[in-house]
Amino acid sequence: MKYFRGIGMFGSAFLGAHLMRGAAAAALLAWAIVHQTAHPWLSLGAGVAALVALRGCPMCWTVGLVETLSQGRRDSTDALSINSAASESIRR
Repeated sequence: MKYFRGIGMFGSAFLGAHLMRGAAAAALLAWAIVHQTAHPWLSLGAGVAALVALRGCPMCWTVGLVETLSQGRRDSTDALSINSAASESIRR
């Protein structure tokens, strides 16, 4: 099983999934900051969970976003070349 499917180390297969991971990490970090005095151990756990969701630091998540976006452009370019090749073969 190829886990990364050619999308890079930090990228996701779908843009929506990548953005959902970022939103979940932001919510976890916000909760950890707000509740750090009342629940220090839970806040620490939420911070670690946020880092896992980001697959590293926020910069790693940003690099993954760029990888995911570039993969989407490559896929659309491949789809365009397949469509133009198919229309060319129909004309012949």
